[in-house]
Amino acid sequence: MTEMSQKSLIGRIFRRGPWETAATAFIGAGVLMLMQPFALALYTWSFLTTLTGVVMFVIVSKFPE
Repeated sequence: MTEMSQKSLIGRIFRRGPWETAATAFIGAGVLMLMQPFALALYTWSFLTTLTGVVMFVIVSKFPE
């Protein structure tokens, strides 16, 4: 693989749009886990899930368009 095609591959993998969508989904899932009243295990992991989504969103926001 040439250097130019490798940069192109990396550029396609690390585009902001899909990663921001995934980070937003993590945040949403964490909030839903926090608000549900049935499963204590989901409630227990909700903060970590939300925090992971927020950190991911902060990092991803630095990616190129």
